[in-house]
Amino acid sequence: LYRRYEQALTSYNAVDFDDLITLPVQLLENNEQVRQRWQGKIRYLLVDEYQDTNTSQYRLVQLLVGDRGKLSVVGDDDQSIYSWRGANPENLVQLESDFKGLKVIKLEQNYRSTNRILRAANALIEHNPHIYDKQLWSEKGLGDAIEVIQVANEEAETELIANQIIEQKLLRAARFKQFAVLVRSNHQSKLLELKFQAKQIPYHLTGGTSFFARSEIKDIMCYLRVLVNPDDDAAFLRIVNVPRRKIGISTLETLGQYANQRNASLFSVINEIGLQQALPAASFDRLKRLSDWFSGLQRQIDNGFARQAIDEMLDDIDYLGWLHQNSSSTVVAERRMENIHFLINSIAKELRKPVDDSPPEADATEETASLENVIKKLLLRDLLDQQSEEQADDKVQVMTLHAAKGLEFPHVFIMGFEEQILPHRNSVDEANIEEERRLAYVGITRAQQTLALTCARTRKQFGETLQCQISRFLEELPSDDLHKRGFNDADDGVANKAKGAQTLESLRGLFD
Repeated sequence: LYRRYEQALTSYNAVDFDDLITLPVQLLENNEQVRQRWQGKIRYLLVDEYQDTNTSQYRLVQLLVGDRGKLSVVGDDDQSIYSWRGANPENLVQLESDFKGLKVIKLEQNYRSTNRILRAANALIEHNPHIYDKQLWSEKGLGDAIEVIQVANEEAETELIANQIIEQKLLRAARFKQFAVLVRSNHQSKLLELKFQAKQIPYHLTGGTSFFARSEIKDIMCYLRVLVNPDDDAAFLRIVNVPRRKIGISTLETLGQYANQRNASLFSVINEIGLQQALPAASFDRLKRLSDWFSGLQRQIDNGFARQAIDEMLDDIDYLGWLHQNSSSTVVAERRMENIHFLINSIAKELRKPVDDSPPEADATEETASLENVIKKLLLRDLLDQQSEEQADDKVQVMTLHAAKGLEFPHVFIMGFEEQILPHRNSVDEANIEEERRLAYVGITRAQQTLALTCARTRKQFGETLQCQISRFLEELPSDDLHKRGFNDADDGVANKAKGAQTLESLRGLFD
């Protein structure tokens, strides 16, 4: 199979990403004339992020430098976090045997973070074996204690982070772009995005797709848009053949022309006799069945059974089957369906929110809000999120720990500081804790002024509520540099009152 793959590349006169390294290495190894030419051309070579090089890249550097040894590399073995794609931090050790007279210069002064943050990073990474020992230090002063906050669940975690950002932005006269929320995996950002949108906090998701920009979420949102507003032509056109209903291009063209003549929406003219006369019987019948189906769902919604109508809608269209047909794997299809369930559960929660004049004995399962208002609210949030692209210079940055490497922010939150998340369950199973520790080290050292680590007591996964255990890495941080909240309910109440009083006093100071 691989030979056929290489033959296909050759026939297209193409190379893949790995070939960009492999082919030059082969050329330099097998052609002395080419090797001497390039070794004579490159007098000095500097390689950055050397801890992330793989074996082929190391060999390429050797062949380019040759015997002259005019090589400088910059690397930090404590920040090697890409072994899953072939990075080999041992390349730093190999330098000593391959390049005689190697001089090591330790850059231990840090110009980014306060000493509390650096002490925590040093203490954490001491639990890993080292190629070169070092101790980071700074002239930035001691700095604030690192906040470690345990909350009830993932909902409370995102609520806490959103409120903390709003509060700190006001108290510190900061900008949104000075805050970053770091996650171990992209899936952690879903609930955070909804919370930020609800509180109108502008954010930018780096290295991932925004929740509402995912194709499966767009599909279901368009179905819901048609349910609450049948005149939404854009939404109707997106889902008219998702899943496929054999409603062809010519049928839609005729429908569009007829609707334009009647100065009406596409959906509203489906049942008109004039359209029936303009279309073949089979084409009209397909449109009529779709219209009748939507009308039946709309009646359920009007009778106060919106959640039931949505569940029926998903079953009727067999959207999971559609995802399986159009996804690269079963796992991808199920993950996309999980996103839809997350959306529907969020909508159901909004539907059941009590209104101000609800009686105390009101049924918690009764739908008190209209589906139309809930969908309008979600659409408004999405619209505001799109408009905030114009304010790209002032957004909270949300990204994975891997994507955060090389960046810095005044105020950093690391979500999910728990076992099975950080360290990740796969790394625990594979006994690869050292790289997870390096990943936590990278996250901690992104913070310039303040750092907060959050964890939850319980989280929902695949419909089940699971008990969470705090990360083993938390036990490795120096307790004197931590300020813990939420671990003791009694103490936490006192701390919350004190914090509230301090916040109120700070707010008064802004107006003095």
